[in-house]
Amino acid sequence: MPINKIVSGFDEAVADIHDGATVMVGGFATVHSTPSLLLEALARKGSRNLTTISNVGGFGSEIWKMQGVVFSEDIDILHRNGQVKKAIVSALSSAALENTLERRFRSGEVEVEKVPLGTLSERIRLAKGGLGAIYIPVGVGTVVEEGKETRVIDGKVHLLEYAIKADFALIKAHKADRWGNLTYRGTSRTVNETMAGAAKVTIAEVDEIVPLGGLDPECVVTPGVYVDRVVERPKDLAKLKTAEPEEQEVDARLAESHKKFMETWKGKPAKED
Repeated sequence: MPINKIVSGFDEAVADIHDGATVMVGGFATVHSTPSLLLEALARKGSRNLTTISNVGGFGSEIWKMQGVVFSEDIDILHRNGQVKKAIVSALSSAALENTLERRFRSGEVEVEKVPLGTLSERIRLAKGGLGAIYIPVGVGTVVEEGKETRVIDGKVHLLEYAIKADFALIKAHKADRWGNLTYRGTSRTVNETMAGAAKVTIAEVDEIVPLGGLDPECVVTPGVYVDRVVERPKDLAKLKTAEPEEQEVDARLAESHKKFMETWKGKPAKED
């Protein structure tokens, strides 16, 4: 039977993501490299008690819609829905925005494991390569070291970091063929390419599916052997456009979030203007 990994719809693509699953979510800081429609489908499915693995904690669709982005959902949608019990993340929040994950973490609703991005990437690669652990010199003398085995290598203390395994990986790529070969655009390959193949099931959201032979072999970054499902974004963007949030309302939230950040950073309330 010919290999065909194309799935007809996003709901079908995530249909078997069960309660309690561990889910990797690709994307590097911006929503442009995020599998937005797969995340929307997972939010509709409503799977609970998820453990997520991601670079960032999300900013929310309102922020991206203000910038004219059509596919505007990032991992924040899962946090807004209360679907996540634990987040393994590099950048929890930012100085500009107190996002949903930060609010849920402060209120004790979600567990957070903070992992430096380089360490996070290497731990994901361990799972992808079928390896168990690696010694890394990052995080020594900080909270990252707590409870971890250490070893001195070349005169420097290293931490033993274990592979991060997942049931599913949701990633974003630019083009694919029916075999699951993937190409990326710019920085969108960061984290997405790393996660491809690191989970039991890898699902790729792509801008375009091309016929076999339509991808230059020299440009293929992720071979199809690492991908289990491919789903294409809709071409008719006009049908997807939604009302943009009021800029003044969002600006006010950002200002308040930044003020809280400065209060925490300085250890005292910020002065009123």
